[in-house]
Amino acid sequence: MRKLQKLTSLDMIEKFIQEHELAFLYISRPNCGVCHGLLPQVRELLMNYPEIKLGHADADEVMEIAGRFSVFTVPVLLLFVGGKEYIREARIVHLSLLDKKLQKIYNNVVG
Repeated sequence: MRKLQKLTSLDMIEKFIQEHELAFLYISRPNCGVCHGLLPQVRELLMNYPEIKLGHADADEVMEIAGRFSVFTVPVLLLFVGGKEYIREARIVHLSLLDKKLQKIYNNVVG
């Protein structure tokens, strides 16, 4: 399963996004059943994309995340390329569609 970096502050999140050309941010809450069920599937999916770095933030722990990234529900999955948001998925995520989006962007960036 794919390694993920725990991000515990807005500064850590911003630094994570800026330091990685391909940064994937998974935002969840501890009491969210969908969040807990989806995360292992996302980690497995990202095994196909080794250049994408995976970060995880708890919206209850980093409360400013809601305002910074316009998060109204969880889970929220964000892909940043060169610091810019390219993919946003929330709540109900269709992994096959997410995979197609990731594949297209990944092939353009990594080659």
